[in-house]
Amino acid sequence: MGTTPPDSAVVSQALPPEKPEAIRTRTKVILAFWAVILFFGLPMWWKTTSVYRASLPLDEMMSWAEGKACKPEFPLEIVLRTPSVSMAEAQSLLRTTQHALDDLNEFPVHHLRLKLANHTETRENNKIDIDIELEDKSDAALVVNLIPSEIATPTSQLHSYSPRMDIWYPPSQLSSVTSTTSPLITFIAGEIQKIFNEEKATIAYILGQSNSALASSFPGAGQLAELVSKRVGGSLKYAETYHLSFSLFTPGSQPSSWEIEDAIQEYMVPLLDAFSSISNFSIDTQVQLYASFSPTSPHPEYDEASQQWTLKEEDLSSFINAAEWPLSPSIGSGPTINFVLYVPAATQSPLVVKESLATSWIVPQWGGVAIVNPSVTAVDVINPPHLAKESLKPALLTFSHQLLTLLGTPATPSSLPLRLQTSIRTRAATLLLSASSTMGSLARLTQSLSSIPIPLNVASSVLTTLTHLSSTCQLLREGKFAAALASARIAEKEAEKSFFEKSMVGQMYFPDEHKIAVYLPLLGPIGVPLLMGLLREVKNLVVEFKRRRASKT
Repeated sequence: MGTTPPDSAVVSQALPPEKPEAIRTRTKVILAFWAVILFFGLPMWWKTTSVYRASLPLDEMMSWAEGKACKPEFPLEIVLRTPSVSMAEAQSLLRTTQHALDDLNEFPVHHLRLKLANHTETRENNKIDIDIELEDKSDAALVVNLIPSEIATPTSQLHSYSPRMDIWYPPSQLSSVTSTTSPLITFIAGEIQKIFNEEKATIAYILGQSNSALASSFPGAGQLAELVSKRVGGSLKYAETYHLSFSLFTPGSQPSSWEIEDAIQEYMVPLLDAFSSISNFSIDTQVQLYASFSPTSPHPEYDEASQQWTLKEEDLSSFINAAEWPLSPSIGSGPTINFVLYVPAATQSPLVVKESLATSWIVPQWGGVAIVNPSVTAVDVINPPHLAKESLKPALLTFSHQLLTLLGTPATPSSLPLRLQTSIRTRAATLLLSASSTMGSLARLTQSLSSIPIPLNVASSVLTTLTHLSSTCQLLREGKFAAALASARIAEKEAEKSFFEKSMVGQMYFPDEHKIAVYLPLLGPIGVPLLMGLLREVKNLVVEFKRRRASKT
């Protein structure tokens, strides 16, 4: 039977007191760790993780976006040619017509300014032709040539391929040109104003997208608002270069060739050259045989009454078999405009649109389609194996008209040069507002996301954009519209370049919560022991301080 040892025999299990040297060593180790963290780790982390943010003129950028930096104006110079009247009568006619135009103008942003042509009092035809040729090469938006004639009332004719309008008037009406109610003055002002009505409505619509006050300042815009809205909505976004793709599709093996290069050169290149001041074009062609309809789309139906194969208008959107027809949506940097020439099988010819009997239509923001029905006399006659240049002329002219529509060219006036001039002005306004809006979006982005970097190339692009925006606005006010469009192109390009900078776009989708989720698993196992050790040492120092203070008392 065991016995309990006496108290004196119990061995103490308490730890021996810690030596002062060990305490100092532990304190130095902890302080060394924290010194490395504070004086080496944190600066290195701050340096390697901080983002560079170049300084941006945010106030100026927002000013452009809000429409405060520039109020665009479109002063158009109209040259008035009066070679058959004296200089005094011409000046009186000019002043009175200008007053009549100002009274008719309801849109102050767009204003017409008359100017007398430099001429001498002569009626020689060769002199008139020389003057007209010189004026056509000037910066004038329109040349109005007044011609006296033995007629009862004034008449006018707008030239289709030059920015010129001839007005014939009875000489007896010159005696009352000092009044704005003169029949001749009223007629001249009304004809000039009518030419630019759609342009005014288009500019009002474009400016109204960013500032409704500018649109409402043109009361007449409401009459053309639906037409302009439909045209602008169906047109492609402006690009410096467009790619035109001409495709021949047929459900059989013929035709297998076409003289498309020669046809394009003769029937379409002149139009593309006229557009050179607005945009450039690249062209490719292709032939696709055995191009069948999509199985899910309705097929043509035979109409016994008209003895034609028909497609319903509601089915035109599914006519293109995008799944099997090799139509590339984009080639290169610019958007692609597709032009499809479809030759139906001889057994399904002629093929027309049921409601309108048309053989062509436009696919908004995509391209156009034209159907060429082969000439057959019997059901068993096959399509011709080759399409000559002459047979392609109607389709190419149709494609030319479709191209103008897809590029947003106005439907009026009938003069092509005037319509192209309108495109220059409207495109310049569109790019001006688009680049300004991009500047505002970039300013708001950099203010809302303080963690995204702003590299120097972004700041450089922003400054370039603002410089060219100012230049565009000034050139518009001076009536130098071609130069304004060129400057607006650069502004839009640099604005897009700055907004879609790769280093910025990547950081836009890297929120602070994600950073915390990354750092905590790495710093937690290291930081907790260091922090607890520091707190324990601080606690020991406080206890030691209190003990010494108590021992002194």
